[in-house]
Amino acid sequence: MSDKALVRVEHLNVFFPVRGGLPFEKKKQVEAVCDMTFEIRQGETFGLIGESGCGKTTLANAILGMRPPTSGKVFFKGQDLYALKGKDFKALRRDMQMIFQDPLSSLNPRFDVLDIISEPMQIRGGFSEEEMEARTVELLEMVGLSKEDLHRHPSDFSGGQRQRIGIARAISLHPAFLVCDEPVSALDVSVHAQILNLLMRLQKELGMTYLFISHNLAVVKSICSHMIVMYLGKAMEWGPTDKIYKNPVHPYTRALLDAVLDIDVDNKKEKKLIQGELPSPIDPPKGCRFCTRCEYATEKCRTEAPPTVKVEPGHYCACHFAEGCVSEA
Repeated sequence: MSDKALVRVEHLNVFFPVRGGLPFEKKKQVEAVCDMTFEIRQGETFGLIGESGCGKTTLANAILGMRPPTSGKVFFKGQDLYALKGKDFKALRRDMQMIFQDPLSSLNPRFDVLDIISEPMQIRGGFSEEEMEARTVELLEMVGLSKEDLHRHPSDFSGGQRQRIGIARAISLHPAFLVCDEPVSALDVSVHAQILNLLMRLQKELGMTYLFISHNLAVVKSICSHMIVMYLGKAMEWGPTDKIYKNPVHPYTRALLDAVLDIDVDNKKEKKLIQGELPSPIDPPKGCRFCTRCEYATEKCRTEAPPTVKVEPGHYCACHFAEGCVSEA
């Protein structure tokens, strides 16, 4: 692990057993995350993109200690997270928090804002009632709300305001690492920029590191320094965001970029959209997992797992045809 890496994931696998079937039938499992290896550097925003159901949230939960992996390791601040037990695990895990996709379902409707934001402080202990209330007011002001909102309930707020409350709760214990699980996808388009600007400002002020999960490629391009393109539990392409956008190599990456809405109506480009349905993670293809929907797929793609190819410094791709795209630089 490099000196600047805050999070390091090594050959991480998360499988879920499938119940049912005949007594002597081979046990099946959902391969949600398969052999993921990457690192997130201190202070950066790391992007994770892919279709719904590809394993992004499961991967994030495993990194946070919420879903023990089937195999592999997660290092946080140089420590093997799952090698720790009891108080040591909880102490390290406390420095990692999450912002959820749906702000309404992530907030307890019976709690008022004071209870919601102060709950992490109550669980941790060591705070008086006055200290928790003062800290809650401070957090509200940081996220663009006010002291007058202390005793209101989630139903009294708009979607964007609820997400601000969720952000305030997530940063209440000064975390070093924050997972943003599609934090604007459930909100009106009119408030997307407001929430993203808030997250960027808080990152700069508090020195946090983000794992940013999103479907919005334009957002990932604008705020993330590095990214992984994920499909059916596996990494298809990864590296610096600007290099991937300038030179997308994997057919899946190119298809995702083609799916972005183009506002230049005078110079329309030919787009190649993905055809077919996502294969079952219970019985994924033996070779490349994208082969069933890839127009370039050959018999080799269907039977052999693709190698990892270094396209250019820092930029990698898992594709049988990536070698022809390697830069001379």
